[in-house]
Amino acid sequence: MDYLIRPLTPEDEPILWEMLYQALQTHEGQTAPAPEIVRRPEYARFVEDWGREGDAGFLAHDSAQKSQVLGAVWCRACLTEHDAAPELAFTVTSGHRRRGIGAALLTQWVRANPEQSRVLLRVAPTSPAVRLYERFGFSVVAQTDTSVTMQREG
Repeated sequence: MDYLIRPLTPEDEPILWEMLYQALQTHEGQTAPAPEIVRRPEYARFVEDWGREGDAGFLAHDSAQKSQVLGAVWCRACLTEHDAAPELAFTVTSGHRRRGIGAALLTQWVRANPEQSRVLLRVAPTSPAVRLYERFGFSVVAQTDTSVTMQREG
């Protein structure tokens, strides 16, 4: 499948809500959460009012069907904690994983943001994405039974 990667714009906020929902459905065979879950504050902060200063990311879509979104990577600063590292959100849609799209998105993000000195992301401890993130310079800084916090130093 051929795909294109382009920068995210403020007009992409509706797409990011769907990508956030996709990101919450990471375990195959697990019951999907209700779509409204993305509006909970702990998740909505990744998307709400997308396009403010400092928001950056990329979207992958099918080159033939531009409306078919395949994945996204985006980063935004924390508004509540001044010294907190920006958090990176990332997903490839179900059915398109393990085809290099995620690596291409992360490559694009890292190349576009070489000055980013610290970035945090949270993933499930069993996620195969942990190895992918490690390839891009992320390392585990905290772990619980339900999540791994990884950090990338620039």
